[in-house]
Amino acid sequence: MSLREIFCQDRAVNTLQRAFASGKWAHAYIFAGREGIGKFTTAREWAKLLLCEKPVVKSNFADSCGSCESCRLLEAGSSPDFGHVYKELLEFTKDNASKKTPVDLPIDVVREFLVAKVSARPTVSQRKVFVVSEAEKLNIHSQNCLLKVLEEPPEYCCIVLLCTRMEKLLPTTKSRCQTIRFGPIDERKIIESLKDMGLEEQQARYFARLSQGSLGTAQRWAELELAGANLYGAKRELLESLAGYELADALNLAEKFVVESKRIAAVWTDLDKDTSKTDINRRALKTLIQAVISALHDAMKLNVKATGQAVNFDQEKQIEQLAARFDSELAAEKISDCYRVLRWIESNVNEKLIFERLLLGLADSATIQV
Repeated sequence: MSLREIFCQDRAVNTLQRAFASGKWAHAYIFAGREGIGKFTTAREWAKLLLCEKPVVKSNFADSCGSCESCRLLEAGSSPDFGHVYKELLEFTKDNASKKTPVDLPIDVVREFLVAKVSARPTVSQRKVFVVSEAEKLNIHSQNCLLKVLEEPPEYCCIVLLCTRMEKLLPTTKSRCQTIRFGPIDERKIIESLKDMGLEEQQARYFARLSQGSLGTAQRWAELELAGANLYGAKRELLESLAGYELADALNLAEKFVVESKRIAAVWTDLDKDTSKTDINRRALKTLIQAVISALHDAMKLNVKATGQAVNFDQEKQIEQLAARFDSELAAEKISDCYRVLRWIESNVNEKLIFERLLLGLADSATIQV
């Protein structure tokens, strides 16, 4: 992989190219955009270029050589001058081996794997690069710990924060970084990629639209599908149930959601050994909630005759049933409730209670008020 091979992020890559050509790149960046659109890949290739001993410039485009010692070490995942900081590192921090992976990116990880290492001069290259994943999960203490490094970093150091929610970062953090925004990936490219992985056209199109331009997310769903998680079949069955269910069915359907979530999480755990089970359980829950949101959004668009392709193009009848139950304003309210439920997932609320709350909220508004 190289910077030249990153697609659909030309604006971001061109910004970095101009900075490299001028020799005046920022000491700290925020790569902002939704999950799975190439932020980490770009950050890694940017680090590879900065650390490269003999960068190659062709047609005014600079890239790493791929053959020097620094490039080889980074590709092998053993570069002493590249640091990837993420919350699962907590188990490797001093006196924290027994702690569970937290929701936030804790101060101990930032202190030991970034702040403490910044002052050490580069070993192989002339520079050091640190990439912080899920920067939106840096709590206030973690961000305050970072501030001095962001304000007065060594001249050889570059820090890249990968962030999906800019509002979670403190103004003081954002003011010390240059923000580069990453846009969604073209749907056609995502569909092509998923079909190359082995998905059928209908499944590929559904996951591409559900991902909202996130290639990485769509590819992970495709991997789950190919591994036997049956995400696509589960969503079709759940939407069928949602389209005509009554209040009396809410608790039973909630239990069905829980069972599906645990089954998906079990397959996900086998695929992703580097992510904590707690995080995988959250992602499985979120995937099912996203499927519900997509159906409500399709129903809302149907009521207002909005243009644009439906995510659930394969279940027109069920979307029509939902549209008949919820007018556009009510559908918007229900979507807002779903996003509130997503926040509860991050707060470790019991999953059965989450689905019960969601389904009671989706009951006929004449029967129950939310």
